[in-house]
Amino acid sequence: MLLEARLQAASDPAYNAALGRRVLDALKHFGAASVGFYWPLAGEFDARPAVSVWLTANAQREASLPIVKERGAPLEFHAWTPATPMKIGHHKIAEPTSGQVVVPELLFIPCVGFDADGYRLGYGGGYYDRTLAAWPGSKQPVTVGIAYEACRTQDLQREAHDIALDLIVTEAGVYPPR
Repeated sequence: MLLEARLQAASDPAYNAALGRRVLDALKHFGAASVGFYWPLAGEFDARPAVSVWLTANAQREASLPIVKERGAPLEFHAWTPATPMKIGHHKIAEPTSGQVVVPELLFIPCVGFDADGYRLGYGGGYYDRTLAAWPGSKQPVTVGIAYEACRTQDLQREAHDIALDLIVTEAGVYPPR
């Protein structure tokens, strides 16, 4: 049901334009110099245009996309620009071929569903949970979920290892409300 709601919401150009503005607002608010985000799957918001605008505004900024080195391992982020050649990786998701590892200060995370307290539902593979648990260095990234308002639910089943994201942005608002 959430996947269907997300797919329908993703087809609305006004929702996508509003979500693009919220992504840029989050980048400005947190002032990160490096961002990790995701290659969009069906129904996921495509953050590439917003991240491209953000990159263009300052040559010192750095964007990256996740690489799945092996199933069950934490994600590794590799440098990305709109001109970066891509290859098909695990789960048939495009990955940058840059080979340059980046440790992002801010991480955009796709959400299948979410609640108003900042908890997210993903696809169940645990990649982001594992990645955040094994984050290199002592400073965790700012975590920002990207979702459509139609995917907000009060019935999210939380597990002991679940950690709330710092923020979730939708076309209609931010959660938890600031």
